[in-house]
Amino acid sequence: MAILDELLQSGGGSATLLAAAAVLLLVLLSSALSRQESANEPPGPRPLPLLGNLLELDLKRPYNTLVEMSKKYGSVFTVYLGSKKVVVLAGYKTVKEALVNYAEEFGDRDILRIVKQYNDGHGEPDQIHVLEKRRPDVCFQPRGVIWANGDSWKEMRRFTLTNLRDFGMGKKACEDKIVEESQHLLEVIRNFKGEAFDTTQPINYAVSNIICSIVYGNRFDYDDPEFTNMVDGMNRKIQLAGSPSAMVYNMLPWLGRKLPENKEFFRLTADYGKKNLEIFSRLRESLNPLLCRSLVDAFFARKQHLEESGITNSHFHDQNLMWTVQNLFAAGTDTTAATLRWSLLLMAKYPDIQDKVHEELRRVIGDRQVRVEDRKNLPFTDAVIHETQRLANIAPMAIPHRTSRDVTFRGFRIKKDTTVYVLLTSVLHDESEWEKPHSFHPDHFLDKDGKFVKSDAFVPFSAGRRVCPGESLARMELFIFFVTLLQRFRLRPPPGVSEDGLDLTPRVGFTLSPAAHTLRALDCM
Repeated sequence: MAILDELLQSGGGSATLLAAAAVLLLVLLSSALSRQESANEPPGPRPLPLLGNLLELDLKRPYNTLVEMSKKYGSVFTVYLGSKKVVVLAGYKTVKEALVNYAEEFGDRDILRIVKQYNDGHGEPDQIHVLEKRRPDVCFQPRGVIWANGDSWKEMRRFTLTNLRDFGMGKKACEDKIVEESQHLLEVIRNFKGEAFDTTQPINYAVSNIICSIVYGNRFDYDDPEFTNMVDGMNRKIQLAGSPSAMVYNMLPWLGRKLPENKEFFRLTADYGKKNLEIFSRLRESLNPLLCRSLVDAFFARKQHLEESGITNSHFHDQNLMWTVQNLFAAGTDTTAATLRWSLLLMAKYPDIQDKVHEELRRVIGDRQVRVEDRKNLPFTDAVIHETQRLANIAPMAIPHRTSRDVTFRGFRIKKDTTVYVLLTSVLHDESEWEKPHSFHPDHFLDKDGKFVKSDAFVPFSAGRRVCPGESLARMELFIFFVTLLQRFRLRPPPGVSEDGLDLTPRVGFTLSPAAHTLRALDCM
């Protein structure tokens, strides 16, 4: 009201009165908004009209702001992202209870506006529907295995898990693919001959080739422009999806619609769609339903079988294929590659820990090729990989959840269709669960006898209904790639940079990758 008094006293006629009225209206709306919630709904900071709690957030790293808010408002609290109400869950006990004990209630997915716009075909030219005519029953619904809900999600998740296993996940065939790819990666790194290099592209290409071999049926050369454009574009797109511009768009689309970074996001999505259409066309032309080479083949074969049986209104349509493949390509590349890059950076920063890894590998494996079965005999190395995942905190807020029904949780009433943010970072860095939550401390995963132990608070793949379907594949990749590289190389900072000079501040993005850096890989065989 002090602002109103100042405006009235300053004169200025009708313009001043209109401005005063606007300020008064905002104040009244703010008060009304803060009073409209019932007493047993989660508490939180008072929102502003239209902006919500936007001005209180660090848009580059909102998860840090939310963790700080949890210290004031508790492990279940409310924030407003623009006009959108969000309930935030923080801390190991609260997150575990919600995702495991209330898995059904907190198990739906809330789609981000920037993703939904493209999914609905309201962004750049819609490539998703090129393969088939747009049908009313498939439009305006999020698809795939990440963003979808209901029967479509159940069907695609079941199909995806089945085919990930059929094409090798968790089996020796997949292990052999990773071993083969690790040799290609070794050769690329050897070619730098000890000179400093950026780990981003080699690691991304190696990891992406594993999911490509499952999804498309073949790997790609690291200099194949079709492949590199897809991987580089996806890496950039994931960075843009977590940028301040994307956050502004998700909260205030009328403000974020014209921002250059959001336009780039939609362009990259369209480019990715076009490239996949070309790959799908080639695979469909050479399809043998009795001898499927990949997940895409299996999808086409299932779709063809359903159509021949007279079933046309199924979940096996090309929109679901496009989004499922995009989900697998992105998730199967970004998180594992980012974790592997963190592991190499941490080895360079902490040479004493790297020495212990080298010693264990020499003693247990020597110079032979590592296999998954060696994990049980490499407790310290396994602890280092797990501690990398914990500290790296790749998905600090997970992907947004949504309540499937009204629920009373920890004494608070949360309405159906409420967006829920699960702060995985508050679990992985929970001070009540970890001895040194903000330090790189592999002993978190070792007992007093040096044997590997896993904590229940280790949730980098989330938990409950929405746990990552590719967890076993990611674990296998991280182990084989990391051990293979550490057998051959000693990781060091670039010339002129000390271990202390290596920066662990993550790059801003939808997931947390290391900021741009270079390392030297010195032959230690």
